[in-house]
Amino acid sequence: MTDLPIAQSSVTAAQGVGDGAYDLAALVAAREDDRFQLHTKYLNEMWVRVLKTIGYDVGFTRGLGPYLWDRKGDRYLDLLSGWGVFALGRNHPAIREALVNVIDGEFANLVQLDVSTLAGILAEKLIERALYLEKVFFANSGAESIEAAIKFARSATGRPGILHCAHSFHGLTYGSLSMNGDEIFKKGFGPLLPNTQEIPFDDLPALEQALASKNIAAFFVEPIQGKGVNIPKDDYLIGAQALCKKYGTLFVADEIQTGLGRTGKFFAIDHYAGVEPDMIVVAKALSGGHVPVGAVLTRKWIFDKVFDRMDRAVVHGSTFSKNDLSMAAGIATLDVIKNERVVENAAEKGARLLASFRKMADGFELVSDVRGKGLMIGVEFGPPKSLMLKATWNLLETANSGLFGQLICIPLFKDHKVLTQVAGHGNPTIKLLPPLTLSDADCDWIESSFNAVIADAHNAPSAVLSLGKTLAGHAIKARMNG
Repeated sequence: MTDLPIAQSSVTAAQGVGDGAYDLAALVAAREDDRFQLHTKYLNEMWVRVLKTIGYDVGFTRGLGPYLWDRKGDRYLDLLSGWGVFALGRNHPAIREALVNVIDGEFANLVQLDVSTLAGILAEKLIERALYLEKVFFANSGAESIEAAIKFARSATGRPGILHCAHSFHGLTYGSLSMNGDEIFKKGFGPLLPNTQEIPFDDLPALEQALASKNIAAFFVEPIQGKGVNIPKDDYLIGAQALCKKYGTLFVADEIQTGLGRTGKFFAIDHYAGVEPDMIVVAKALSGGHVPVGAVLTRKWIFDKVFDRMDRAVVHGSTFSKNDLSMAAGIATLDVIKNERVVENAAEKGARLLASFRKMADGFELVSDVRGKGLMIGVEFGPPKSLMLKATWNLLETANSGLFGQLICIPLFKDHKVLTQVAGHGNPTIKLLPPLTLSDADCDWIESSFNAVIADAHNAPSAVLSLGKTLAGHAIKARMNG
């Protein structure tokens, strides 16, 4: 690949340091025009190509609350929230203040041969939300927390087997990848972790059949699956818990995306009376949108099986876990969630949006299903009945399964300044994962934008077909080159 010209004048214009002051904003401003060139040359060129192909290369320069601004100053409503990271929106003042306090306080951070007061406080606050658990292990991400939970489960039970569901997503590190329900993420990375097994989601007979071997250390399940926004029947999680207890398997709830108010309850499992997992894994929103942090909440006896002697006190850990910035971000996040009634707002605004989308489903034949809890919502598109729309649908699905969802996402972005995305590879479901601080005006924006775009897809199938042919051509070319 030929090196792209990157303006040297912009490099020298702002090195970041001058006259004893570090001006990061000036450095970013000076290099803004190099954004995509830098990523093409030094980072992921394929991702830059994707953004340019679908027209998402607008260059976001500012974020506040649920809004983003591009380099032209246009404002967007963010329904991705960084895959759920920005549950409180971007740059919440309370989170920023907490982080500034840590830096200004010159704390003795990561001494390693000491313990962190902030980590103890955050652990205490988390356990207050799940009083049947007693211990917390901190990590740097959701995937790293899943890895810890796998190790804890095997250590506590003495069993090798790890069970997960089809269409699941628990991360992309080797242990978590081994529990990934989408083969596209696994291709080329094998062999993966042995003794992992996949079963259908929301299928108690299949779960019991797998557990009957008494070889399974833990069953990992998302209370609501992120890939597709798949919601189980009301008796599934309590039934799964009972089966795990019957066969001596640990029941692990992956609340990385669903936790901390996303579904209108603090944990998604709180929607189901009596569900008390042996471990709960959280991350994403706990960061406050600034400093990555993940956590495993677990029963004491499991924790004690891992850290069972003084010479095993550091048998599992991570250099940067429990750092003061991430702990402060987590503490401030939990305080904001409580003080600003964020969970209640998620429940209220989610109920409004679900009702609105279900009304659209009644009026538009391309909308086949609407499902969700709180502000985790999936709008699924399916084959229409009318001949013209059906021909367009079939052409797009033949070229690339799930492509139709992109034909809704792109005009939402381009024409209505709403940022969203499909709920998984080859999935015709658009997932809404907005900040939990949405206002009624934001809901108006969402409802009018979706209504207009979906109506256009019905009224002007030729426009949809034209855009679809372009994307289908790129998809076919990519397959041929791959």
